[in-house]
Amino acid sequence: MSMRITNSMVARTVLNDLTAVSGRLTATQRKLSSGRELGRPSDDPFRTARALELRKDLEASRQHRDNVREALAWQTVSDTALGKVTDAVQRARELVVQGANDTAGATARGNLAQEITALIDSIKQEANASYSGRFVFSGTLTTTRPYTVGGVDTFAGNAATISREIGPGVSIPINQIGSIVLGNGAGADTLLLDTLRDVVTHLQGGTPADLNILRTTDLQQLDANLDLLSSVRAAVGATTNRLDTAALRLAELEESTLSLLSETEDADMAKTMVDFSMQQAVYQSALKSGANIVQVSLLDFLR
Repeated sequence: MSMRITNSMVARTVLNDLTAVSGRLTATQRKLSSGRELGRPSDDPFRTARALELRKDLEASRQHRDNVREALAWQTVSDTALGKVTDAVQRARELVVQGANDTAGATARGNLAQEITALIDSIKQEANASYSGRFVFSGTLTTTRPYTVGGVDTFAGNAATISREIGPGVSIPINQIGSIVLGNGAGADTLLLDTLRDVVTHLQGGTPADLNILRTTDLQQLDANLDLLSSVRAAVGATTNRLDTAALRLAELEESTLSLLSETEDADMAKTMVDFSMQQAVYQSALKSGANIVQVSLLDFLR
């Protein structure tokens, strides 16, 4: 049994073929214009899922990078402040040595006491150092000024730790606590502010016993506080080194992730251009062939 192929069947077949060729040409043209292999999830579900996972990894890596940058800035502010406090303590030590000398008179010791009082205010001012509007030595009470300059030496922050995540499941503490470094204004805590207040009292007293304490206990406590400052600055330096290493690692990770994402999402432009040229030629040929095949006129019906 033979089947009669009608003109409408031929026309429909030609139209279907032209539509298919046009669709491939349009898809290739989209790749050329966007530079992306994937235009929608249905193009390649597996590669789409892979691209989404890589983008998630990239976002996490960039967040960790931002955390590292903030933590490094925090360390810079902390170390600068601690360096200025160290300079002030060293100057105070020089003044204590001068004041403990038996040849210094009451007026000279009074002047030395005033200078050390000014140094105390300077030290508390440095302890109020802030980064981006947050006080770096106040624990988690970052909106609270840790010390009152010109007032009591009571520490107004807390001893809580501030941490930043610098990698998947890896957090690092970034803050130093003011009360651990300078003290809480409590009597006889032997920390810096209390020691300097004792020095002022002994300079103003000027008795042989006061001078003896200046030469012994006060100098020893100042040296102990200088050692503490050095230890804290060393901890800040160690944290900075670790953050620098993390920054390099994150930069390398971001670069490799971007490379994988490009391999997953981006189109091979050279191949895509060749495909576009071939498909365009095929489409033009299909149009011409279809025009020759589907030629129905009145003469065809009169034969």
